[in-house]
Amino acid sequence: MAVNQPFPNRAGACADVAIVVLNWNGADFLRRFLPGVVEHADGARVVVADNASTDDSAALLARDFPTVELLLLERNFGFCEGYNHALARVDSPYYVLLNSDVAVTAGWLRPLRALLESRPRIAAVQPKILAHADPTRFEYAGGGGGYLDRLAYPFCRGRLFDTTEVDAGQYDDARPVAWASGACCLVRASAWRELGGFEPAFFAHMEEIDFCWRLQNAGHEVWYHGGSAVHHVGGGTLAKTNPRKTYLNFRNGLALLYRNAAPGELVGPLAQRLMLDWVAGLRFLAGGQLAEARAVARAHWHFFQKRAYWRARRAAAGPHLRVAQRPGAWAGSVVWAYFARGKRRFAELGIR
Repeated sequence: MAVNQPFPNRAGACADVAIVVLNWNGADFLRRFLPGVVEHADGARVVVADNASTDDSAALLARDFPTVELLLLERNFGFCEGYNHALARVDSPYYVLLNSDVAVTAGWLRPLRALLESRPRIAAVQPKILAHADPTRFEYAGGGGGYLDRLAYPFCRGRLFDTTEVDAGQYDDARPVAWASGACCLVRASAWRELGGFEPAFFAHMEEIDFCWRLQNAGHEVWYHGGSAVHHVGGGTLAKTNPRKTYLNFRNGLALLYRNAAPGELVGPLAQRLMLDWVAGLRFLAGGQLAEARAVARAHWHFFQKRAYWRARRAAAGPHLRVAQRPGAWAGSVVWAYFARGKRRFAELGIR
């Protein structure tokens, strides 16, 4: 249900863009960061889609942000279905998916839109994502563009596992990558509709990686643009150490690989991924993190319970590109490089 109607008489360089913030009980973040989004919208529509919040988010928006459009969703659909429901109601050639805990900067949107305009095959592009707490460093969720190794472990330029780099201008370029961060991503609406948006079974976490992998399999390109920058708080909904987050990451990591990998690159990598997951579970046990270890076991159990579903989704997906055919995909192992060889910076991986 739309509370505020669209504002059709917009002007500006980005008037054909809709910035859509998915909110759930995030009134504090809206107070902090939405004023900057409105100020630096460059003519774009600003829409908040509310996932049935129980805080004062709706009242806050009606009172303090009269130019922001509000979509009230009837229940908490989670991140994936929340965006699927919201964007189905937003008519715009371009969507920005923007987390409520992101501080944008002046001029951030124009370079992203200009890149999509200049290359019709690009379906998604993310800016440089820096840590809000320390803007000199890259942030975990996206950094300088997302990559995947052959086992579908995600990493970024500027971030390998929990190690982030200082931003010294080393990733100020624009280039194709494997995935664009859901924290801040400009998406071509036609490509979003073509693929049906996010996979609802993911609920949250890694959904943007799955979406971008499907984009590449369908012949689209995914890019990073270092000429634009935003600052991300991170962990606004689920803390990094939350067992629920562990569960979603491990379950969705298996589904990501199973659904999207090329036929000749599935069985062996999936077996290795399962083994490494159990190693991680044993490390949790050894460290006394029993809830985290149970989360890994539950993630595996639920993945195999739903294997028929994932098999059907895989079969309906069409062609699956090999690692060598996908920009941002690396034939090496980031787990081996990081934990066995001590590689802590993206440049040390030797990726060109």
